[in-house]
Amino acid sequence: QVQLVESGGGLVQTGGSLRLSCALSGRTFSNYAMGWFRQAPEKEREFVATISWSGDITYYSDSVKGRFTISRDNAQNTVYLQMNTLKPDDTAVYFCAAKRRDYSEHASAYSWWGQGTQVTVSS
Repeated sequence: QVQLVESGGGLVQTGGSLRLSCALSGRTFSNYAMGWFRQAPEKEREFVATISWSGDITYYSDSVKGRFTISRDNAQNTVYLQMNTLKPDDTAVYFCAAKRRDYSEHASAYSWWGQGTQVTVSS
């Protein structure tokens, strides 16, 4: 059974940075592509970034491209989301997700989800 646990959320001022982590347990981490999604109050869950199982392919939403970086450490069973130049619009609960095979920007493609971590950006 795959389990995902996010950490690293918090309160930050506009222009600040945060790094989210997501640890996978229960299975071999390198077998899974990983994604980050977010959901703001009264909004649908939206794609943020995804990374292939090997880490050599990444893909971002237009809203975070150039500000956020997704990476993974297969030895540590962890995927990261480095978030720079944060804006109030980035305020949301951030979720990591795992899927077998190819990376994807579609939430419906992911089989396993973490519980989420709150990110709040103050203006």
